[in-house]
This record gives sequence, structure tokens and C-alpha cells, in this order.
Amino acid sequence: MCAGSLTHGVMKKNQLVYLTLCAMFAALTAVLSQIAVPLPGLIPINLALIATFIAAGLLGWLHGTVSQIVFVLLGAIGLPVFTGGKSGIGAILGPTGGFIVGYILCALAIGLAADLLGRKWYVLAPAMILGLALCYTTGTLWFVFQQHTSVQAALTACVYPFLIGDAIKITLSTAFVTALYPIFKKLTKTQSDKKRSV
Repeated sequence: MCAGSLTHGVMKKNQLVYLTLCAMFAALTAVLSQIAVPLPGLIPINLALIATFIAAGLLGWLHGTVSQIVFVLLGAIGLPVFTGGKSGIGAILGPTGGFIVGYILCALAIGLAADLLGRKWYVLAPAMILGLALCYTTGTLWFVFQQHTSVQAALTACVYPFLIGDAIKITLSTAFVTALYPIFKKLTKTQSDKKRSV
């Protein structure tokens, strides 16, 4: 009975830690969204995907995805978390809205790969490429629909100028998650096996 209560308490504490981390990564995504470099056209370069990559790599599919859902919901209700301080449903329905929603799919794909296959660099890097491809796909398709333009024009505006920068983001994020995950795992690991002996 005592061991069961202790285990439950530790699990509850770990859940609280993960929820706190979800909020922190949602906030980090918002902060990095504001670090933007304007380009000709409608799509600026920003650093938000770094937060998405790291959140999914460290937290896994569930909490990584939740962190990005929280980010999108914060913007949807009016907090200025999107690039350039934009917010509201209008921003999500605007030219870059597909990329905003794409952060969620990106985190889901990376988190699933990390949880199922591990967090070695040769798993994380391809997973981040896949997540980025999903983000590009939703963003580009929405841009085509919203701007009434061709796929080629959308790729020229939304994808090609960002490939080198995104490759750098993936490299940095992969290195960061690979280095930090052992520490992260140790900090969040449930100590239930040890508590059973109490």
C-alpha cells in the first residue's frame, strides 16, 4: 500500500513536470517565432521550428505534440505568439496558416519516431526531415489554396528559400536532443522500482 502510494505520487509528479515542459516549449516556440528575417513575399524566415524539433525529440509524440497544440491555441485566442506578433483565427487562415498547423504534424512525426526508434542522431535527423516535409506540405498546399497560385509558385515562395536554413536547424536540433536526452531522461525517470523496496 505504501509502495503503491509512493509510485502514484511519483507518476503524478512526473506528469506535472511534463505538463510544465509542454507549456515551456509552447512559450519557446512563441519566442523563437518572433526572431524572424523578412524576405520578399509573404513568408519570413524564423526560428520556431527549432523549438518544435527539440520539443518532439525530448518530450516524445504526446507531450511534444501537445506543446505545439498549446502554441497554436494561444495564438488562436488572440495572444501575439505567431511571427511578427500576429494572432487570431485570421492569422491561421492567412497565407502562413498551413505552416502554423504544420508544426503540430511535425512534432507528432518526430515524437513518434523518437519514441519508437530511439533518439540516436540517425533516427532524429531523418525524423526531423519527415516532420519538416509534413510542415512544408500543409503550408504549401494551404498557400496554394489561399493565394490562388500554382504549386510551383508556392514552392518558390514557401520552400526553396528556406532549405539551407532548415538543414542548419535540423543539424543543431539533432545535436541538442542527442546530447540532452540522457540528462532529461534521468531527471524525469520514474523511481517506482526503487520505491517498491520501501
